[in-house]
Amino acid sequence: MNILRGDLTDTRIVALLSHHYDKCHEVTPKCSAHVFTLEKLKAPGIDFWAAWEGDTLLGVGAMKPLDERHGEVKSMHTVEAARRRGVGGALLAHIIETSRSRGLTRLSLETGSFGYFEPAVALYKAHGFAECPPFGDYRPDPNSVFLTRAL
Repeated sequence: MNILRGDLTDTRIVALLSHHYDKCHEVTPKCSAHVFTLEKLKAPGIDFWAAWEGDTLLGVGAMKPLDERHGEVKSMHTVEAARRRGVGGALLAHIIETSRSRGLTRLSLETGSFGYFEPAVALYKAHGFAECPPFGDYRPDPNSVFLTRAL
């Protein structure tokens, strides 16, 4: 598996991100979906990566800086066929290491609080994330789980 800077014009990546966006809106109440659009991922300063096996896209993930020391994990998604193969863990480890090398001292994230998101919460907790109060512009929401970890 190779993890590379993601090309947000690659049709395979665009299709996966579109699926991710649609799925999050399908399973999450309207005011509780915080998934990024493709345009938001193109914003300056956001790091975006894609995991590949040859020419096959396995997954994506991003990091949005919140300030000079704190970043937010965004847009983590593994293609259905590659789930349970360590893709999400490899992407998350890459995001953690890259963020650390940029001088960040904390990473946080928001994800859903119900069934569909249970595997994601388990992945984050397995990588040292712990529940925390809302951060940044987030507000308390029973449909959200907020997680953080020191780097």
